[in-house]
Amino acid sequence: MPSSFRSCLAVFAAGLLFVPFSSAFQSPLSEQLVREAYFLGQRHDGTHPRLLGKYMKFLPRPKTGPYISSVTFSTPFLQMVAYADGYVGNYSAQQAQIDYRSKGEEVVRVSVEIQLTESYGQMIAVPANSGSNSAAFAPRPHDFWKDFEVRIYNGDQELGLADSHGLANSRCGRRGPCVLIGATLEFDFPAVAFTSDSATIDVMPPEGDPVSVDFDLSSLR
Repeated sequence: MPSSFRSCLAVFAAGLLFVPFSSAFQSPLSEQLVREAYFLGQRHDGTHPRLLGKYMKFLPRPKTGPYISSVTFSTPFLQMVAYADGYVGNYSAQQAQIDYRSKGEEVVRVSVEIQLTESYGQMIAVPANSGSNSAAFAPRPHDFWKDFEVRIYNGDQELGLADSHGLANSRCGRRGPCVLIGATLEFDFPAVAFTSDSATIDVMPPEGDPVSVDFDLSSLR
């Protein structure tokens, strides 16, 4: 796990021993909710993207530094809608129930989207050769996302991570090479970790201002 994520590793398991399970959103999903999510996803009429708007927060572009463009709080219900939406063809509600049960423990996925900007771009300055007055530049590493610190809270309690990873995003032209444009960070937690009606995600970039995003979990499913 990247060293920059170590601040997220405060163990929450001990705290959960003293907190009765009570999630603001629906978890675990009942058979009825699995069926509802299945039918919403199987519409294939834009229902999933519209529903996603409730679970995603967009942020303003900063004056300098990288652009943390959005944060998404994906509940088990939303994940089931997305799963059903991804099937085109013969996929039944009964099979959706089987697939859901086979997944095991329910998780919440928090996603952070990062975009490069003019002030935090594709190239970075590197030490020039000895005796040279000219600046040298090199492509920004694809694992630049390791320099971002992310803290996630259940109410006022900082959570440790069950699983996390980052993925560089690139744009490829038809004839030209692919260029780095940003990254996606993903953090998976057991759904039982969220016992409060609110969740907060703080992102501290290596340059520019930090951002903080709040989610009202009582309004999510």
